[in-house]
Amino acid sequence: MMPSSSIPQTPLSTHLVLVDALPNEILRPHVRVTPVLKQHLSSGQMNLTAIINTHHHWDHAGGNDKTLSDFKNLNLKVIGGKDCQSVTSTPKHGETFQIGSGISVKALHTPCHTQDSICWFMQDGDEKVVFTGDTLFIGGCGRFFEGTPAEMHKALNETLAALPDDTKVYPGHEYTKQNVKFLVTVLQNDAVRNLQKFAENNEQTQGKFTIGDEKDPVIRKVTSKENPVDVMGALREMKNAM
Repeated sequence: MMPSSSIPQTPLSTHLVLVDALPNEILRPHVRVTPVLKQHLSSGQMNLTAIINTHHHWDHAGGNDKTLSDFKNLNLKVIGGKDCQSVTSTPKHGETFQIGSGISVKALHTPCHTQDSICWFMQDGDEKVVFTGDTLFIGGCGRFFEGTPAEMHKALNETLAALPDDTKVYPGHEYTKQNVKFLVTVLQNDAVRNLQKFAENNEQTQGKFTIGDEKDPVIRKVTSKENPVDVMGALREMKNAM
């Protein structure tokens, strides 16, 4: 089993997803969750072994040094993109490693939002999840701060789309309500209406939707573009303009 839970940071900002493995190891700590981590550690509910970052932005990796200081007796590893704070390991694209006794982790390089963006695909038996940082959100994607529409097209429609459809998606922010506001202006179908209803009735949506849920070829038609890279660029500009 690969149970997970979230610790919201602010109403819209980074939430931290804690992944427990056997024997109870945990990933992605941040300075704001230190009290929670200490509580779990003192109760024996987990072992803290590593920090895993999806990219270098401060709201994702800016707490690394403080967390390392708070838990300096644990000799934590920092696994992430090359520009992440105090990073000690940057796995190559497609490289795999293991957490605990059963969770396989694969690094998926998805440069665009930042050039060091890495999504983390994890599998424990039949259970599959992907931590997408600011590359893929539920019903949307991140801004192209350091990249191009071609790079985001590859990240979403080639790299992440190749994952099994039943892979649960854990983004780095809870932006679903905002994304739905855009979606309903360009597309009205059952998938969008169901997502809108779910977002209205649930504060947290991470882990509730899958890679398969994120695939909707109809969205291409709203841009009047044919080339998929042009479609990606047009959709991002439409969202930016809201």
